[in-house]
Amino acid sequence: MLVKIANWAKARSLWLLFINTGACNACDIEVLAALSPRYDAERFGVLLKGSPRHADVLLVTGPVTRQVKNRLIRIYEQIPHPKFVVAVGTCTASGGVYDNCYNVYEGLDKVLPVNLYIPGCPVRPEAVLDAMKLLREKLARGEIH
Repeated sequence: MLVKIANWAKARSLWLLFINTGACNACDIEVLAALSPRYDAERFGVLLKGSPRHADVLLVTGPVTRQVKNRLIRIYEQIPHPKFVVAVGTCTASGGVYDNCYNVYEGLDKVLPVNLYIPGCPVRPEAVLDAMKLLREKLARGEIH
């Protein structure tokens, strides 16, 4: 019973930390649009935070390069448990247009454990909201720990 209550509470308050690893800013604009009053992500309990110590979800956009790998790992380790990682856009999921570059990893999952992928180039604000709802539902059901 206590686990159900904890999962319910976690699912109702997803606090995001948003990181851009050097993309073209198209995904960034769409993510920030999803957090704007027009789409109103706060109705789902999604709130943007500025510190990894206050966040639950790490939202990453852009290709993962060798320069940002250590920073991403350090930020990920600062997020308290339970923590979740969402790869936003094609560049983050697979390298995108930067694929096969000498300095770019083939995806965020080569560096951090990824819980959810949001496809697109750029992603749509509706897709970001759908991903947050999906993460919320998985948390409520206890599928993600």
